[in-house]
Amino acid sequence: MPLEPQAPKSLADPVALAARRALIAAPHIAPIRALAARISAERGAPVPMPDPLDGGVGARMLLLLETPGPAVLRTGFVTRDSANGTAANLFRFLAEAGLSRADTLIWNAVPWLIHAKGALNRAPRRAEVVAAAPYLAPLLDLLPNLAVAVLAGRYAGDAAPAITLLRPRLPIIRIPHPSPTYVCTAPEVPARIRRGLSDAAALLDRATG
Repeated sequence: MPLEPQAPKSLADPVALAARRALIAAPHIAPIRALAARISAERGAPVPMPDPLDGGVGARMLLLLETPGPAVLRTGFVTRDSANGTAANLFRFLAEAGLSRADTLIWNAVPWLIHAKGALNRAPRRAEVVAAAPYLAPLLDLLPNLAVAVLAGRYAGDAAPAITLLRPRLPIIRIPHPSPTYVCTAPEVPARIRRGLSDAAALLDRATG
C-alpha cells in the first residue's frame, strides 16, 4: 500500500493517479465497486469508485456528500485527493479531526454523474435524489462496522430518515457541504464542519475503547 498523501490535490499528479488506479482490485473495495458498476448500468451514467486508500467495507464512518462533480471523470474515484476545492477542503478538515483514512468511506447521496459533458456543477434535482434512495440500503449492507454517518450538505442530509430506518442506533451528524462556495460564505460554516468531524472522531474513539 503506498504512503498516504500528505497534501491536498495529490491526484493532479499523473504518476500518483496511475498508482492509485493500480489498487482498484483491492478486496476491501471490491463489493462497493460492484455496487457502483450496478448503479452505473441501471442509471446509464458513470459512478466513481471508492478510494482504495480509504476503508472500503471496513469503514467505521460513512461520509456522504451530494453528487460527483463534473471533474470526477478525471480520476474515477470518490476521494479527498482530487484536484478541486471541495476535495482539498475535505482533505484538510478530515486531517484536522484526526480521522483515519482506514475508518472512512466517502460516497454520494446521488452516486452517479448527473452533469452533461462540459456542463457546470449543479445541485441534484429532486427526481435524482428520489431515484438514488433505493441504493442506500445495499450500500449500508456492505458496511457492517459503521459507528457514525456524517451527512454533508442539504441533499445528503435528506438521507437521514432512511439511514435511521435502516440503522436505528447509528449516530448521524450533519455538517455543511465542504465546497468552497459554502465554506467561504461565513466563518461559522467551516467551524460547523470542524465541530461535526470532531464529534465523529470522538464517537469512533469511544467505540474503539
